[in-house]
Amino acid sequence: MTGMPVEDTAEFVVVCNNDEQYSIWRADVPVPEGWRPVGGPDSRSDCLRDIAERWTDMRPLSLRRATGEAP
Repeated sequence: MTGMPVEDTAEFVVVCNNDEQYSIWRADVPVPEGWRPVGGPDSRSDCLRDIAERWTDMRPLSLRRATGEAP
């Protein structure tokens, strides 16, 4: 096998669920139910950087709402 690994050449999207939890997903694969694309397509490293900037509070939205810290 030669060439670069798929992860090095594949494009990804940043996805988010209703609890404002983020992940990356291969751009060539349908986004799973319950998730929506919010960034990309881009490289894996750029998508992870995007998540680091967006996801500053790791608590799920439902928990932040329960404690009065989110609308």
